[in-house]
Amino acid sequence: MVRFSRVALAYPDPRGRPGPEVLRDLSFTLGEGSFTWILGPSGAGKTSVLRLMHAALRPSSGEVELLGLPLSRARRRDLPPLRRRIGVVHQEFRLLGHLTAWDNVALPLRLAGASEAAVRTDVSELLGWIGLDTKQDRRPEELSGGEQQRLTIARAVVTRPALLVADEPTSDLDARQARRTLALLAEMNRLGTMVVVATHSEDLPARHPARTLTLEGGRLVADA
Repeated sequence: MVRFSRVALAYPDPRGRPGPEVLRDLSFTLGEGSFTWILGPSGAGKTSVLRLMHAALRPSSGEVELLGLPLSRARRRDLPPLRRRIGVVHQEFRLLGHLTAWDNVALPLRLAGASEAAVRTDVSELLGWIGLDTKQDRRPEELSGGEQQRLTIARAVVTRPALLVADEPTSDLDARQARRTLALLAEMNRLGTMVVVATHSEDLPARHPARTLTLEGGRLVADA
């Protein structure tokens, strides 16, 4: 479960003092296994909400509870195990250019201490599922934008996270690639992962109707 209770967020200015609030009085709860869209124009606060959802930030005030852990009471050593339960698809792909497609997907498993036998099984299965098993030895620069996006999603879900957050995952893709990316996210949700997707697209929520949170100026203006 994800719970925001009267959350505000202000980034520090260059001198380390609190700047203007980018999120204000944000309250909502997302249930286990849910699929949620976060909509709003550029600057509405979508990315800031997602950063709070994967524990990259703590709120300036209010409370964010992620998978049972309130961030206000979380100790530093509590955060790495929490983050390992959360998959993140960034707006920019952030793939490691010196690694092959296989090794990019395998990396989170290896960092988590999985055996090489488990790595081989899970990565092979996932690359086949996303249709990149024949390109597993290619580096990111040798893949199309759509293939890189699918690889980014595979890397985010290979550890079977309880929560997956995706920031504008189709912004640089053509319509066909965007539909395929959405199908991957929907399938992860069907398998039990809670999925939260931030987008400015009106087409994607129409293709996959689900709960929609709309932000404007850092505030929640609609919950439907």
